[in-house]
Amino acid sequence: MTYPHLRRRQRRAAAVALPLVAGMLLAACGSGDSGSSGGKEPQTITFSYGPANADDNAYEQLAKDYEAAHPGVTIKVNKISAETYGQTLQTQMAAGNGPDVMQVNSGAGQPGTVGTLAKPGLLLPLKDSSFESNIPDAERVGYDYKGQLYGVPSATAIMSVIYNDELAKQNGVTIDATTSLDDVIAQCGSVPDGTSIFALAGSIPANTGIMTVEIASSTVYGPNPDWNQDRADGKTTFAKTQGWKDALQAVVDLNKAGCFQDGAAGAGFADLTNASSSGKAFGFFAPSGAAKSIMDAAGGHVTLVALGAPSPADKNYLTISSDIGLAGNAKTKSPKLVEDFIKFSVSPDEAKKFAEAQGTIPIGTDINAADLLPQYQPAAEQLTNKDYRTFAVDEWTNPEVYNALGTGVTGLLTGQTTVDEVLKNMDAAWDNG
Repeated sequence: MTYPHLRRRQRRAAAVALPLVAGMLLAACGSGDSGSSGGKEPQTITFSYGPANADDNAYEQLAKDYEAAHPGVTIKVNKISAETYGQTLQTQMAAGNGPDVMQVNSGAGQPGTVGTLAKPGLLLPLKDSSFESNIPDAERVGYDYKGQLYGVPSATAIMSVIYNDELAKQNGVTIDATTSLDDVIAQCGSVPDGTSIFALAGSIPANTGIMTVEIASSTVYGPNPDWNQDRADGKTTFAKTQGWKDALQAVVDLNKAGCFQDGAAGAGFADLTNASSSGKAFGFFAPSGAAKSIMDAAGGHVTLVALGAPSPADKNYLTISSDIGLAGNAKTKSPKLVEDFIKFSVSPDEAKKFAEAQGTIPIGTDINAADLLPQYQPAAEQLTNKDYRTFAVDEWTNPEVYNALGTGVTGLLTGQTTVDEVLKNMDAAWDNG
């Protein structure tokens, strides 16, 4: 898959990992503190990851596939809650008892990302030549540090609206890839009492943030895919960009129109889950892999799709990201085995198998509509036409920018702040990075 609008930069902010629940139906072990001594490497390694969905076992299947292809190798898998994974990994690595292989986020903006771990020398450099052929440059964004590769992406996802189209249409609501913000707002007031088009965890910055960045993919990055670089060069600011004002105002307008569930401003993930699983909301904002997990949990009784967020722009763009991947521990006693396992993860056959298991899109391939999973078909034309932008947060200077956005949106929902104040706070956070 190729992304023409990505730019290679050293400072990246990590994307969000949402603690999704697969039941939403919509009606470590340490590796030791020394490197290889030059003798035979131990053939048992540890592997930690924190899936956004507790029922996502794609990495576990990857480990089993490697063991099957390499008799005598044992991979001890340690699944950690996504809500605590980043900080847990950062703490373990700093203490010298991190796993041999770990899931990482791209960028350098929060705990457990490539940049925060590579800077102090905690990650294993990846030097095998196959990484060049199996991972296009655009998909390497955020996995190198000062010109050296330290991690690899595992798959590509749409930052999307996970949407129950059948349920929505039963309630008189129609939304597709081309639906404008005004079209959505016009339908929000007509849904049955106690029902909403979208469920939102309004008190969780990660959830309000991902929604707003999805909208900004159309209002900001659609017309100017190089906006992040312009901000880094001092050519613009959040506060001076009309597209950012439009994205935040869109959230305000959606809220005023009743497009979110009652009490959305104070809602957490449990409230989002309840609204979705009871059929009282038709969609929610999350990485697209969640659609498969939820459909699997429903036993085939629910069909979901991944759509881009509606926007007030003239054209809607999807938001995509390859921000979740793998890296190795610089202090592992089995550096050759660790690198080989990571190399195995991005081999064409295994990358395709992993994406199918996770419900995402394989890395390293051009998109063909016929090869996409069913949940991506409503967005197939946008994907094949490259009507998408990368998740903007991947290039932000530090996590406080994203936090300022997420908490600011919560303030907009409660009426305690303004669009201009949110953008001012985002600029201040950027400049402190």
